[in-house]
Amino acid sequence: MNFPTLEFSNSDFTPPGIHLITVKSPAIHGRADISVFIPQIASTSPLPLVTLLHGVYGSHWAWLFKAGAHQVLLRLIEEEGLPPMALAMPSDGLLGDGSGYLRHTHADYRTWVVQEVPAAVSQLEPRIMGSPRFLCGLSMGGYGALRLGALFADHFSALSAHSSVTNASDLNSFLLKDSKPFSLDDHDPLDVAACLKANAAHLPPLRFDCGVEDPLIDSNRRLHYDLETAGIPHVYREFPGGHTWDYWSEHLADSLRFFAATLAKPVL
Repeated sequence: MNFPTLEFSNSDFTPPGIHLITVKSPAIHGRADISVFIPQIASTSPLPLVTLLHGVYGSHWAWLFKAGAHQVLLRLIEEEGLPPMALAMPSDGLLGDGSGYLRHTHADYRTWVVQEVPAAVSQLEPRIMGSPRFLCGLSMGGYGALRLGALFADHFSALSAHSSVTNASDLNSFLLKDSKPFSLDDHDPLDVAACLKANAAHLPPLRFDCGVEDPLIDSNRRLHYDLETAGIPHVYREFPGGHTWDYWSEHLADSLRFFAATLAKPVL
């Protein structure tokens, strides 16, 4: 994929393994940013790519510098023997309080995440080309991970989400009062359960979790019930905690372990 412009940070001035990308996106008709973490482990093996989606009010740096995502991954590699993976952490397009990772009339934030982000990262790190891809997110990013993972199931080897928004009503509750209403050109269901059910025959392995003190716990329990009723395989967990960065930093490890487990499964 060719981008009109593509800028990479100079590794002499960034923390080890961390790279910043600014790209002019054809899908969203403007510039957007991606934070990338690549473990500094000498290897020529293919490198799986985990895309982490942030929540409302956030941007590309949130997973790195509010959750320490790179530190979580390194700890699991060093202490538990997880295979190396690259982390791609894009902005959602920076529309208002959040784009919802939806296709709007003026910009396609779906294509940005599903196609353009990995294409841009592959120009920094060619080892991700053809490697397994995983999608994960928190809150609005959990909504994006589950919904886009269902709609573009053939692009991903597994999906995971934390404290997920599950429908448009949940998302609206996080937007500020002066936010402009979305103008959408997205004809797929906005409800996560509906998207997962519509693509049930093709879904990759799926997990999600939520804190029991989180205001979204009832929505996540409802999603779990809907998927169980529909006979859709998934893993659902509840843990102590709320809608906080402490929760997401702790439980990102569960997502990374889940992704690693799919890599360990033999090919039938």
